Amino acid sequence: MEVTVRVPATSANIGPGFDTLGIAFSLYNTFEFAQTEQGLSFSGCDEKYKNEHNLCYVAYKKVAEAADKEIGGLRISTISCDVPIARGLGSSATLIAAGAVAANAILDCGFSKYELLKICSPIEGHADNLTPAIFGGFTACMTHNEHLFSTPLHISKKLDFFALVPDFEVKTSVARSILPKAFSREDAVYNISHTAFLMQGMATGNMRFLSVAANDMLHQPYRSGLIHGYEEAKDAAKRAGAPVFFISGSGSTCICIAKKDAGKDVASRLKERFSSLPNNWKVYPLSVDENGATITKII
Repeated sequence: MEVTVRVPATSANIGPGFDTLGIAFSLYNTFEFAQTEQGLSFSGCDEKYKNEHNLCYVAYKKVAEAADKEIGGLRISTISCDVPIARGLGSSATLIAAGAVAANAILDCGFSKYELLKICSPIEGHADNLTPAIFGGFTACMTHNEHLFSTPLHISKKLDFFALVPDFEVKTSVARSILPKAFSREDAVYNISHTAFLMQGMATGNMRFLSVAANDMLHQPYRSGLIHGYEEAKDAAKRAGAPVFFISGSGSTCICIAKKDAGKDVASRLKERFSSLPNNWKVYPLSVDENGATITKII
């Protein structure tokens, strides 16, 4: 049996929603999983990923174990890889989601998408990228008494999104290591209030809410120092007509938002302004992916 799985890029945190909020976007990685006589093999990826630590295989194996299924021989092929690696766009989540969905289909495990999320979220340790990668759309997740919860959130059609991707990486491990171990009550209240207004702004397309609510005190003030030219990029986005600006995941990508009716003009202005900045920033106009990890072919 062969299964092809397409998984969208994701942006996590979304300003103040640290380790909680995520959005799936229209950049995709596509993988093929095929049963073979024996052994594990790979194609289409770098040599360093051709082993049992490949996250596609780690997730595949985890789902198989949860269903008490034998894996047998398996070939994993990278068909296309459009999601930039180590740029804060959920490239690792695309691998995990693809492996989970493929195992569920090939081994006839019968798990729901929510069950796949619960099984595989420990691989990364936080589910804000994996949730939208599996379900699509704008999502929230939380853990309570070791139980994982997830829910879809409404996102207005009035909004246009753009990914701003520089030519350097920011490793998640480094981005996490610079965060304080504790925060003040004032910072906690700041983020709670801003998250509430961010979700309302996303639902209604209220740019006034969003431009303020995208700020936070838990991660962006610290991680922005890892993104060369961060303030210049933020200023360039606002001058181009995209006043909502935040770090995507742990960076180095940043996301900006504009009103839908200004989208085409904003896209051209963003490309013009960012072409003059150092670090070879690329501008990707994005739409929200509503489907998440999807099987596109079964043989």
